[in-house]
Amino acid sequence: MSPQQGIWKPAACALPLSIATTLRGPYSDSFDSSSGRIRYSYRWTDPKHRDNVGLRQAMRDRVPLAYFHAIEPGRYLAAYPVFVVGDDPAALRFWVQVDDASALLGDPEGAGHKIAEDVTEPRRAYITATVRRRLHQVAFRQRVLHAYREMCALCRLRHLELLDAAHITPDMDPEGEPHVSNGLALCKLHHAAFDGFFFTVTPEYRVEVRPSILSESDGPMLIVGLQQIHGQPIQVPASLTQRPDQARLARRYELFRQAF
Repeated sequence: MSPQQGIWKPAACALPLSIATTLRGPYSDSFDSSSGRIRYSYRWTDPKHRDNVGLRQAMRDRVPLAYFHAIEPGRYLAAYPVFVVGDDPAALRFWVQVDDASALLGDPEGAGHKIAEDVTEPRRAYITATVRRRLHQVAFRQRVLHAYREMCALCRLRHLELLDAAHITPDMDPEGEPHVSNGLALCKLHHAAFDGFFFTVTPEYRVEVRPSILSESDGPMLIVGLQQIHGQPIQVPASLTQRPDQARLARRYELFRQAF
């Protein structure tokens, strides 16, 4: 995809096929959590620009589009189908919602997506919110792993397939923003152990393992994977702004202490 591509309508098509949100683009596309919709900016500032006219017609005809949201250069999260459900010329933007593909298959005449809006609105709001969460998870993982040079902060494992971005403050928490400073790059073993309070990371960036785990006697994985990391410093990003937020680590440390 072209880095500048937003509304894409091939010359051979009467209506657009897809819309895209690009990185560092000139537009301010975003999710509106209160309405369960996506704000999608007009092409430039002319409501009568051919691309804007095309999206307006797609809205009237309830034609499904594909949506691509840039995660990093060359990588996109894709969603299909999406529908233009509103037009706001004063704000130079459209409103867009994601739907389920089954909505396109439910009518033998091929018009399953033409269900009354008051019926589809709750479903579309829910699916759009699900896509938003998925987008944040994917973007969060990409940013955290990049900050940690694509290796586990504890064991230095470098296989991307085995790495996760762990939240310090859980993402379901109102303060669980998907910022790099709210994350740690961990292998899947250490991610599960961190979430389960088998160990924590102190505000001084050192590992503290639960006493009951330190006193256990088991195989080499327990020794190497958990017991030997006790008291060890973690690897942190070079950028100070991307390092784990010490206030978040302190709050998590209190929860860790309460767990035993």
